[in-house]
Amino acid sequence: MSAAPADLQLARYSFRRKLDEIAACKGRATELISLYVSPTKQISDVMSYLRNEYAQSSNIKSRTTRKNVMWAIESLMGRVRAYKEPPERGVAFFVGSRAVGADKSEPVTFIVEPPEPLNTYLYRCDSSFFLDPLLSMVHEPDLWGLIVMDRAEVTIGFLRGKRVEAVRNRQSQVPSKHGRGGQSAHRFERMIEHAAHEFFVRIGEIANELFLPKKDALKGILLGGPGATKEYFYKENYLHYELQQKVVQPLFDTGYTDEYGLKEMVEKATQTLHGLELTEEKRIIQKLLGEIRRAEQGLAAYGERDVQHALEIGAVDTLLISEGLRQQRITFRCSACQHEFVRTLPDAEVDRVLEAPCPNCGQRTVSEAANEDYVEEMFRVAADSGATARLVSTESEEGELLAKAFGGVAALLRYPVPAITGPRR
Repeated sequence: MSAAPADLQLARYSFRRKLDEIAACKGRATELISLYVSPTKQISDVMSYLRNEYAQSSNIKSRTTRKNVMWAIESLMGRVRAYKEPPERGVAFFVGSRAVGADKSEPVTFIVEPPEPLNTYLYRCDSSFFLDPLLSMVHEPDLWGLIVMDRAEVTIGFLRGKRVEAVRNRQSQVPSKHGRGGQSAHRFERMIEHAAHEFFVRIGEIANELFLPKKDALKGILLGGPGATKEYFYKENYLHYELQQKVVQPLFDTGYTDEYGLKEMVEKATQTLHGLELTEEKRIIQKLLGEIRRAEQGLAAYGERDVQHALEIGAVDTLLISEGLRQQRITFRCSACQHEFVRTLPDAEVDRVLEAPCPNCGQRTVSEAANEDYVEEMFRVAADSGATARLVSTESEEGELLAKAFGGVAALLRYPVPAITGPRR
């Protein structure tokens, strides 16, 4: 299994990072409003609901809370009014006043168009934003092929993220049994087997038609159904050889062969699919560790400076970045001496540098000149150097090791590169 294209991984990371930013907002009271608008919801209905909530909010006893909630609803109505109809996948609004310490608050507004369709309409006012419907979408929307079959019926479809899509359903003309005896029995058995063979050939043709154009994006094919028919279909190679290699083992037993059968198979395969992804991550991190442990210089680099250097000289084959990394690559400038310096910092440490004296002249006149998300910058540099970038989850021991022991960034190299020594920039 190969990693998803870099742009899809980066989109997933950016979405998760945005949710982290929203989740960090906390209100002093129930002053944070979450509004989810599904694709089919009428904007006029949403506006009517908000006007009613605005009228009800005038009854809030706390003057500060009442003022902040009424402002948030007014702001929401202005944002919603800008839409003639909801976007194709719906939209979520997060508006309110977050606490910033010293009994003070500041207004915040976030508008999120989700990567998958919203299937709910929801309004909630609380001391934190409600993110559950979006958190279920943070995983990469992988594409899987689905086939459930027996001798009587087949249904073929796709699994996109968490959405099951049935595309084709065919009924066979294969007789289930016959009452013939004597010499006729063998002839009817041959007829039944021939009809079954023709049906399996047709299933293979439909699968080839649907899956082959998407074979590069297809992470795998789930094959299931009741009884042993699916095993026979797989072992007799009715699928194109490129699709045959993508069939996930073991095959899945289902009680149905219709659209419900697809959903039943996906439910049973959840742990298997998650395990496949984690297994691939374990393999690539184990390869990295093997290169690091080599007695002679191995094809590995880790840590910000060494990986950055390897990228700059085009030595990186695969860049590995922990998806839990939350850092910024910031250029600071001193207004007194015009000295510029670059730091890679966790989000929470930016203010510390701004308040510290300039490392060149000692004046406390440092300001932020440029800012880029560290992960996004590394993906961009990797693309420019021809390297493959891959996000690694923190759900396995190996992924956690990358995050904690190697600073969240490492690389498999095309050729050995000496480690950098000397002071940090």
